[in-house]
Amino acid sequence: MSLNIHTVRCEALFASTLQGSEQPSAPRLQDAITQTVRRLGSRGCAAAVAQEFGDHPETAVSRMRWARDQAALLVIAVVARDRLRLAA
Repeated sequence: MSLNIHTVRCEALFASTLQGSEQPSAPRLQDAITQTVRRLGSRGCAAAVAQEFGDHPETAVSRMRWARDQAALLVIAVVARDRLRLAA
């Protein structure tokens, strides 16, 4: 089994305690991902996602949509930051 870093990020955000209503910044998103992966591991994050989809599918769908959107925005923010560093 190969790990896709984007999938792990999404699952970690999903499993984190961070809420969309907090409108987290890119550093806060990254911290939440890092802490959740450290706490649960990549398999634990996947297990948490599976559990929520089994127990609460009606809310899990919107939570995963939020996590996927935030993970994608995080990648964009990191790329933009790195480009600025290279240009300086």
